[in-house]
Amino acid sequence: MPADLSPTMRDYLAHIYRLCDRDDALASGYVSTSALADQLDVSAPAVNRMITKLKDAGLLEHEPYQGIRLTPDGQREALKVLRRHRIAEAFLVNVMGFKWHEVYAEADQMAQGLSDKLTERMAAMAGHPTTCPHGEPIPTPQGELPPLDDFLLAGAPLDTDLQITRVRTREPDRLEYLAALGLTPGARLRVLHAAPFHGPLQLKLGREYRIIGHNLAELIRVKPA
Repeated sequence: MPADLSPTMRDYLAHIYRLCDRDDALASGYVSTSALADQLDVSAPAVNRMITKLKDAGLLEHEPYQGIRLTPDGQREALKVLRRHRIAEAFLVNVMGFKWHEVYAEADQMAQGLSDKLTERMAAMAGHPTTCPHGEPIPTPQGELPPLDDFLLAGAPLDTDLQITRVRTREPDRLEYLAALGLTPGARLRVLHAAPFHGPLQLKLGREYRIIGHNLAELIRVKPA
C-alpha cells in the first residue's frame, strides 16, 4: 500500500508525526483530530475521511476519546516525507543561500514533488547534511531516526555547559529573532538564572548575556556540551 499513497496522504502522515513529536503528546503517542484539522486548516469532515483511509491502509490507529497515532508503518512513511522536506531545507540554505527562516514553506512545496533520486542528488549537493537548518535530524531513506537525548532549555540545569541541538518553531519572526540572539543549533551557552513561575531565563553565550522568556526557551532543545 505505501507505494500507492497519494501526496495528500503522505502529507497527512507527516503532519501527524509532527504533532505526535510535541512534548505533550510523547507519553501516549495520541493526538486529537481537532489539532490535526487546525494544523492543516481543513474541515473536520475532511480530516475524518482521510483518517479512515489511512486507518484502512494500516498506517494509523484511531481510538475514541484518545485520538489518533501512527502505526510503525505509518511512522516510517511519515519519516520518509520528513527526509525529503529536511533535505530540501538544507539544500535551500546550503546551496541556494536562503536564510533559515525562509525555507519551511518553500521546502514543503518542493518535497511533494521530489523523487528519491532527486532527493539524494540534492543531499549530495548540500554536503550530505545530517540535520535540517533548524537542527532536526534527517531520517534515513528507510524512514529511521537515531535516538534523541536532548531536552528543553526551559528545564535545563543551571551553570552547565550546554549546546543547542534544535529549534522547534518554524515561525519566521521567531527564527529571525533567535538568529539575532545567536540561539541557533550548535551554539554553546549556560543558564545563569531561571526566574520562578515560568519567568525569564538569563543566559550566557561566550562573553555575552541574553535574557529570554520561558515560552521561547520551550522552543529550544539542548544537550550537555
